[in-house]
Amino acid sequence: MKKHLQHPIFSVISKLAAEQNLQVYAIGGFVRDLFLTRPSKDIDIVIIGNGISFAESVARKLKVKLSVFKNFGTASLKFGDLELEFVGARKESYRLDSRKPIVENGTLEDDQKRRDFTINALAISLHPDSFGQLLDPFDGITDLGQKLIRTPLNPIETFSDDPLRMLRAIRFASQLNFKIDEIALEAIKSTADRISIISQERITDELNKIILSAKPSIGFNYLFDTGLLHKIFPQMTALYGVEIIAGKGHKDNFYHTLQVLDNISETTDDLWLRWAAILHDIAKPVTKRFEPGHGWTFHGHEDKGARMVPKIFTQLKLPLNEKMKFVQKMVLLHLRPIVLAQSIVTDSAVRRLLFEAGDDIESLMLLCKADITTKNEYKVKKYRQNFELVQQKLKDVEERDNMRNWQPPVTGIDIMHLFGIKEGREVGIIKNQIREAILEGEIPNEREAAISYTIARGTEIGLIVVANDLRF
Repeated sequence: MKKHLQHPIFSVISKLAAEQNLQVYAIGGFVRDLFLTRPSKDIDIVIIGNGISFAESVARKLKVKLSVFKNFGTASLKFGDLELEFVGARKESYRLDSRKPIVENGTLEDDQKRRDFTINALAISLHPDSFGQLLDPFDGITDLGQKLIRTPLNPIETFSDDPLRMLRAIRFASQLNFKIDEIALEAIKSTADRISIISQERITDELNKIILSAKPSIGFNYLFDTGLLHKIFPQMTALYGVEIIAGKGHKDNFYHTLQVLDNISETTDDLWLRWAAILHDIAKPVTKRFEPGHGWTFHGHEDKGARMVPKIFTQLKLPLNEKMKFVQKMVLLHLRPIVLAQSIVTDSAVRRLLFEAGDDIESLMLLCKADITTKNEYKVKKYRQNFELVQQKLKDVEERDNMRNWQPPVTGIDIMHLFGIKEGREVGIIKNQIREAILEGEIPNEREAAISYTIARGTEIGLIVVANDLRF
């Protein structure tokens, strides 16, 4: 273990621990990740004594700034690419209506007992007399080997004290591809209602970390099976289930969504594109209809889904900015490339897609490829071949017509100047006609051609050209 503690920061801490006759330990996620050989830049240091005072001495030695949080009894500093937090060993107790603990000074064992999981209760001594010695009272090393999430104490007590730990258990299971101990899993199910005392910001932070896992479906399956998802994101659980009428059923849109999310996660780490995968079919439950002789339909679910996005982002305290608009756009357009891939790809259809998707066209294509979840190998092969044709067509049309993030070659100001008119209905009519003519391929996306077209359209509705300098 000593070979993993070669960073100069540990030498400084060790010397100061000896000088001050203090027992000092690295604890928690940093130690866990040492055994998992995962990179970790956040180091928690526990001192049997005054954590802030010891941190001050470390900061002086390193000549770095120290941030002190007296209300929490903690202090933190940055050294190179590492971030260290110092705290005195403590024991905690909780009230039923809050996850904020009542804190008292304690022993190392007290501090390890208050940790959420056995794999996060591992401690390594940094005092020279026992440097590198592992202290593992709850057999967290065995749990690491068995890939198991387990609590040091009674899990019902652990999760009731701080219900955020339920989400953290699922998050670690998802990030590390671990299983949650059966007793702990049952405790989450029986304690799920306690999640109501956790702030939405904390819940969403954990949810985003689950979404950013290599295989997010691991976390979402746990969220669903424990009942937590029903409480924190009921719109998603509404996707679950299959209804059958007259022998006709539809796919389970919940598990389809998880498959799309896993698929997209193989190609991108973009959190917002992964959110688009989660929300792409979110309106299917409210648009589901059974048509006799045909079967199940979800007409307009892309439009309805896009209109649901702001409410969901508000509910989950996600940012109401360009990120939200990006997700909206992906949800609204997610069927378009699929429709193109199922039929003859016309230039005009491709121009319209480029016009509406703009610089997000590559993200949209990734989402649409991820949306292919059929187990029919013939259909998968056919879709992928057609998608390649669509992508080539997109490239060809973009190179020729420059439709991405399209700006009209003739503006409203140009139209007003050309005909000597003020802003009004006529200007809007002509602008729309120019756009449609370019999208349909009637005229090229060039200023000269657009001016000639503008003059012709203006003449049709009785306007007279009064300026002749627009071509320059």
